[in-house]
Amino acid sequence: MAQTGSSFPEQLFFLRDRDGLSLHVGPPNDVAPHKSSSGKIPCLSAQFSRDGSMLAAVSASGVLLVETNSGREIQKLDVPGVLAVSISPKGTYLQTYHRASAAKGGEPQEKNLNLWDISTGAPVFQLFQKVFQKSSWPSVQFSEDEAVACRLVTNEVHFYDGKAFSRGIVDKLRLQGIASTRLSFSPGSHIAAYVPEAKGAPASVRVFQTSAVGQGQPVARRSFFRSSTVQFHWNKGSSGVLIVAQSDVDKTNKSYYGESSLHFLASDGSYDGAVPLSKEGPIHDVQWAPSGNAFVVVHGFMPAKAILFDSKCKPLFDFGSASRNFARWSPKGRFLLLAGFGNLPGDLEFWDAKALDRLCSTRAECTVSCEWSPNGRYVMTATTAPRLNVDNGIKMFKYDGTLVYEKKFELLYQAEWRPVPDEVYPDLPASPRSSKKMDAAAAASSVADQYAGRGTSASKPVAAQAAGQKPAAYRPPHLAGRSSAAFNVLMSGSDDKPHRIGALGQAVTPPGAHEMSKSALKNKKRREKEKQKASERASGVGTAAAGDMPPAKAASDSTAVNAMADEFSAMSTSPAVPDASAPDSSGEDVQKRIRAIQKKLRQIEELKNKAAEAGGLASLAEAQRVKVASEGSLIKEIENLQAQLR
Repeated sequence: MAQTGSSFPEQLFFLRDRDGLSLHVGPPNDVAPHKSSSGKIPCLSAQFSRDGSMLAAVSASGVLLVETNSGREIQKLDVPGVLAVSISPKGTYLQTYHRASAAKGGEPQEKNLNLWDISTGAPVFQLFQKVFQKSSWPSVQFSEDEAVACRLVTNEVHFYDGKAFSRGIVDKLRLQGIASTRLSFSPGSHIAAYVPEAKGAPASVRVFQTSAVGQGQPVARRSFFRSSTVQFHWNKGSSGVLIVAQSDVDKTNKSYYGESSLHFLASDGSYDGAVPLSKEGPIHDVQWAPSGNAFVVVHGFMPAKAILFDSKCKPLFDFGSASRNFARWSPKGRFLLLAGFGNLPGDLEFWDAKALDRLCSTRAECTVSCEWSPNGRYVMTATTAPRLNVDNGIKMFKYDGTLVYEKKFELLYQAEWRPVPDEVYPDLPASPRSSKKMDAAAAASSVADQYAGRGTSASKPVAAQAAGQKPAAYRPPHLAGRSSAAFNVLMSGSDDKPHRIGALGQAVTPPGAHEMSKSALKNKKRREKEKQKASERASGVGTAAAGDMPPAKAASDSTAVNAMADEFSAMSTSPAVPDASAPDSSGEDVQKRIRAIQKKLRQIEELKNKAAEAGGLASLAEAQRVKVASEGSLIKEIENLQAQLR
């Protein structure tokens, strides 16, 4: 394997097995032990610093800090029983947590949460913490520059000077019932706080400026029901935060694992709302692009959808449906990996995130962890214990799907790349692939593509054809002889190929917009059909009405698929369009519809009064706010119906 250029440092990774931790050189060099390795380091867990310059190894007796490149010991802390460690962003502090021993007699309680100065090994901050939760670790959160530090306590968030903890608490945010919080990282200008539902009041997320938390006034706020926990995802630049709200119980009874929703809050308060998703089901993964100007969401019941949004929650690209629940951007945002792990087959899809073009697909079964290399050209997947105690090992893939390295272990506990500063490696585009690699990518195509019925040449089931034809899937009689792509249109309700939003007629409603009611859509289609027939009569051309010609008789397969998509869309989403030559519906039907709309308007008025008493629309449930927002379209519809009776 070719050596990397001398201007770029070697890519390193560590492996931790039952004998301890070892450091290795990774591709594009030949994979081999690093020069600093003088034997394995016995440890129970390990963690790199953010810039990769040091490594913390946790053992039963304490924590050992070593310099990554040389293997030199930096610091050794004799703190037995450490359960978790965290190195601050600039490598100034090491945070540790261990179980506190029971206090005897009048002795003070042991301080089990410690912040150590790495350069001196002395503690700079100590206190007792009764409960430890992995999801909320580290307990003391830092901004990227370490200027801001904070910690959540009961009904409060305490703020510290990250460069001088000796000053003690420098500010406080008081918020009754606060359950979790997340400080924005780059920069640490804002903090998001979550208060769960209580006594019939909705849950809420509020964003505060860290420079003015003492005033207690949020700059942005969003309320919602059906949530017990949340996950915060701040973007780079701290201009917005994504909130994944999770409920333990699904009141719609569609999922045993509860339900989830995705919300967005702009840190300046300019926008808050639910992210418009195109498929029902859980939120599997949410990842901001490294630039902070876009994010990808994997969501929905299997096969799951993956949608790319800009920073204002406008959908940009649909990656189609597949068996996936995982998304990761390469460090520079050049490539995007979509994959399905856990109880899914382990399919990996590599995308060029700039061109929005799928590069290839491959498979890594039984993957437990998966991350990009620092240079953004390789992916390492690992099967580790105790999640899986068999078939342990690592695999390394290039972004074009090539398997460049594989190693098996009897038991492997951890595998991680060494991170490096952002400026170390350049942002390089995909290299032109040889025809040989293209053929290999086609032969190793993902079964996810076969399931989704994508018709690209790179996703044909070559191996299946060679082994013999598989039993055909059930197909309704009226679709006999039609293409598999058209069959998928019926099964999924849409053409599920990757596409820019709207390219195949699938429009995702942007934030704040509202769909037309069925009655308004029906009237619109009727007017369009009348206009078309009048135009045909005027020109003397007697063409058939749209939809009369069956798709199977179209001139080409692509034309047939498009026609079928229109047909199925009309069948599933729109009421039948009446023939223009048929008599108009009776006045009784119109009056019935008017009464129904009037009833809805009365309900909306009641909701508005309720909101006014409770302090605004934010006090209403999301479905209630949507109903209130539809008032204008309902009034317009009732005016049109009344005009028909005149």
